[in-house]
Amino acid sequence: MACCGNTFCCQRCCCNEGETRTPEELAILAETQDEEEEILPRKDYESLDYDRCINEPFTEVLEGMNNKKAQKYEAIRWILVFAIGVTVGLVGLFVDFFVHLFTHVKFTLVGNSVQECSEKGCLALSLLELLAFNMLFVFIASVLVLIEPVAAGSGIPEIKSYLNGVKIPGIVRLRTFLCKTIGVLFAVSGGMFVGKEGPLIHGGAIVGAGLPQFQSITFKKIKFDFPYFRSDRDKRDFVSAGAAAGVAAAFGAPIGGTLFSLEEGSSFWNQALTWKVLFCSMSATFTLNFFRSGIYYNKWGSFQQPGLLNFGEFKCKDGDKNCHLWTVVDLAFFVLMGVVGGLLGAFFNCINRRLSKYRMKHIHPKAKFIRVLESLLVTMVTTVVIFVSSMTLGECRDLSTDTPHNTTPPLRGSEEINATTRQFFCSNQTYNDMATLFFNPQEAAIYQLFHQQGTFSPVTLSIFFVLYFLLACWTYGTSVPSGLFVPALLCGAAFGRLVANLLKIKLGLDIYSGTFALIGAAAFLGGVVRMTISLTVILIESTNEITYGLPIMITLMVAKWTGDFFNKGIYDVHIVLKGVPLLEWETEAEMDKLTASDIMEPNLTYVYPHTRIQSLVSILRTTVYHAFPVVTENRQNEKDFIKGNILISNNILFKKSSVLTRAGEQRRRCQSMKSYPSSELRNVCDELVPVAAPAEEGEDMLQQMLDRRHEPYPNLYPDQSPSEDWTMEERFRPLTFHGLILRSQLVTLLIQGVCYAENVSSATQPRLSYAEMTEDYPRYPDIHDLDLASLNPRMIVDVTPYMNPCPYTVSPNTHVSQVFNLFRTMGLRHLPVVNAVGEIVGIITRHNLTHEFLSAKLRQHYITI
Repeated sequence: MACCGNTFCCQRCCCNEGETRTPEELAILAETQDEEEEILPRKDYESLDYDRCINEPFTEVLEGMNNKKAQKYEAIRWILVFAIGVTVGLVGLFVDFFVHLFTHVKFTLVGNSVQECSEKGCLALSLLELLAFNMLFVFIASVLVLIEPVAAGSGIPEIKSYLNGVKIPGIVRLRTFLCKTIGVLFAVSGGMFVGKEGPLIHGGAIVGAGLPQFQSITFKKIKFDFPYFRSDRDKRDFVSAGAAAGVAAAFGAPIGGTLFSLEEGSSFWNQALTWKVLFCSMSATFTLNFFRSGIYYNKWGSFQQPGLLNFGEFKCKDGDKNCHLWTVVDLAFFVLMGVVGGLLGAFFNCINRRLSKYRMKHIHPKAKFIRVLESLLVTMVTTVVIFVSSMTLGECRDLSTDTPHNTTPPLRGSEEINATTRQFFCSNQTYNDMATLFFNPQEAAIYQLFHQQGTFSPVTLSIFFVLYFLLACWTYGTSVPSGLFVPALLCGAAFGRLVANLLKIKLGLDIYSGTFALIGAAAFLGGVVRMTISLTVILIESTNEITYGLPIMITLMVAKWTGDFFNKGIYDVHIVLKGVPLLEWETEAEMDKLTASDIMEPNLTYVYPHTRIQSLVSILRTTVYHAFPVVTENRQNEKDFIKGNILISNNILFKKSSVLTRAGEQRRRCQSMKSYPSSELRNVCDELVPVAAPAEEGEDMLQQMLDRRHEPYPNLYPDQSPSEDWTMEERFRPLTFHGLILRSQLVTLLIQGVCYAENVSSATQPRLSYAEMTEDYPRYPDIHDLDLASLNPRMIVDVTPYMNPCPYTVSPNTHVSQVFNLFRTMGLRHLPVVNAVGEIVGIITRHNLTHEFLSAKLRQHYITI
């Protein structure tokens, strides 16, 4: 969606659901814009409803719940968690099998061609073969992203945003899952510097979101009668489990996957969820391990392949008492490597951020095929660099005759380690170190750096690190499914191995090179993604060496502290670039100078407990709000509205700012009614209030309203809706707050014909059950799809049984930190602001709590005082 010129103006997000900024807000936000910040296109995001709507249908479900039914629900939940884990494991197996197949065929054919052409002088033909393979694979991956654009990238920023409460369109759809899963195997097979682990996390989250629903929006025929867990709150928990299962399958780290979901993904957590997520992760690891061990080693049930990426076991040779994996002296070098890793990670994020902004400004607005061309360009440059550097810059190194430190799968012993070496242009018993790193799958290259006893030239490692760093940074963000874990680990492993070589050559230290390669991988990856606890456990589980816990943790902490001094982690960088209104864990202390009245939205669109269909249709057709306060006119407090210059029941500033807005809203509703097929709806506004006065007359209009404050209200009986003949002043009296009603609920009531005639009691109105209210979840009908000709506009809808009568509310004087903590902890979407006498004076939504909006309001606060 195109935006206005201001950088922040389109970050209104989810809460106001398409609401336009007032001129005052635009002026405020313009003051906070950094002159160096480039203006990027933004889009609006909706929020998710993580708070339960405690209305009468939901209460009936709770009253009918007993221990037996509760146990049934819990058993179904555990079965679904297990099914999610097994499915994610099978998805990981599918991706790994075809990546292994395609890369094996590609490298075998190209390797044979290089061996032949090195003697015949036809290396250009070998390069063309490699280009043909890579560009074909990447073209398929890029076309799949054109079908579903949200399938691009790793998907971790989007899943993190989803679990924070932001609804990103299409992020957990089946079509996204198919495009992501198939696209990533072609992107990895195409030689791009991307990993399959990040997309597997996204795929796991999609499985978690879709499997418990037993239906699909993409394929509408996939729909079963399964009425359980039909809410954003339940789906959120399953998404957390699916994301954790994706990490567990990728690294063979079920505990690390659970901690990843807790630390990096989920914004809401509870103790009961911990066991379910861990069980789901264990199921995914078990499934993947079982099938991979049987397929690759024909040892079914041996469990030798715990994850897609396994670092192998680090241990000294038997009987070598002088060997040590690391010592206390090495910790000093690990700290320094953490500092360098944090600096390199911050530099990586900075470059990638600028590249992403350039793409958003100059590539994404153009025709879609331009994105495909960019992906093909990146592939072509990457392929040429790999080929030329391997042929010209590699050095011939001696193969080690010693038994390598590792004797466990996936590379079993020296035979399989040597099987992944490349002898391009080198004689027997030697190998080309550059080609060994470039002409292998990334996992095999990482394994070489961790466990190969033969040396890698410092010059080769330096060149490899620089080339890989730049190309991986350029690649991440292109229109292909792409993970960042494996490229960052490989780049960091080369850095760590380089440090080990320099310490051995220059200082003559007796160190274990594999340890330094692992620490370098952790330092660089930590500097890029800024993860701590979960990444520590993932690396420990991947190495099966608990003694590495302390050095890895120290390195990651130092890398995070160093990187945070300059910028955010790569996932947070992309969240900001996408304009997602992510709520952090807490606000800055300075924000407590603001209160709820400073940040709330005072202009409200509301409904009455008993409202005619014509009014509901008009409200829904002319607004895009997700929820509406249910109010009644407060006659008693109207008499005390104002005494002299002292404000009693409401804030005069709120009245001034809302009079014209609400009058304009009435006009828009009337104009919308005139286009309805029902003649009764078309004529209902013919005699309503004329065009509102200009803005400069707002204060006179307010004074007129105050002068008439003691005039009697029109009769309003319990079963009647407010009269359309009320004047504007009569409509803008103080509003007593009774609850919140959701847009989806109002549309459902209209479609189901839940209403009664004005000459009968509201008790005759049909009642809907909770299952009927949530039947269309998660894609509720739209008001514009409603057949208006079939509606009787004079019928009345009693919304009180379906509204939430007890939402969380705050006082206008509540400090921002308290508002933020309540909103963030409870997973709210709307937070009404209610004064001491029960009148609603405003509403707070997600965009009112974003850092940019709060900073703008704080700046205005300083200007005011």
